[in-house]
Amino acid sequence: MQALILLAKKTVETYIKTGKIIKAEDNLIEEFSNKKAGVFITIEKSGKLRGCIGTYLPTQDNIIEEVIQNAISASTEDYRFGPIQKHELPLLSYTVSILEEPKLIKDKKELNPKEYGIIIKTLNYPPKSALLLPDLEGVDTTEQQISITCRKGEIDPSQEKIIIYKFKVKKYE
Repeated sequence: MQALILLAKKTVETYIKTGKIIKAEDNLIEEFSNKKAGVFITIEKSGKLRGCIGTYLPTQDNIIEEVIQNAISASTEDYRFGPIQKHELPLLSYTVSILEEPKLIKDKKELNPKEYGIIIKTLNYPPKSALLLPDLEGVDTTEQQISITCRKGEIDPSQEKIIIYKFKVKKYE
């Protein structure tokens, strides 16, 4: 199992069982201890989404810390699900997505839902935003990707001025 997946798994299991946050072992994954990036943690239970939370820009000192914080959030704070319970832990699988820095697009032709995730932001007040990771099952067209992202963020592009950013991810499963 890949080191970042093990880190996410250990983080969630330790937090759910004890309420404690593990200490990052920088030397464990040296490649990620000197880099910053946004990270999303996706948790599935028996093949179905159980939690997915992350950051599209870094908020921690390095990727390792980003994984730890977002793994805890994905397991306890995803508003679509209740917090993960101890009895669920053996049934969980994890995906860690490391995001490249988002780039503002000028034309929707720059998008490809299999290659790029998107962030949609409104220019209205109060501002709204939503994010959709790339290469999701059932998201095959740019139109679907934009529509789903807008629904997530309760954004009406016919009524609100929007801007779209694209980003690539490196996925660890």
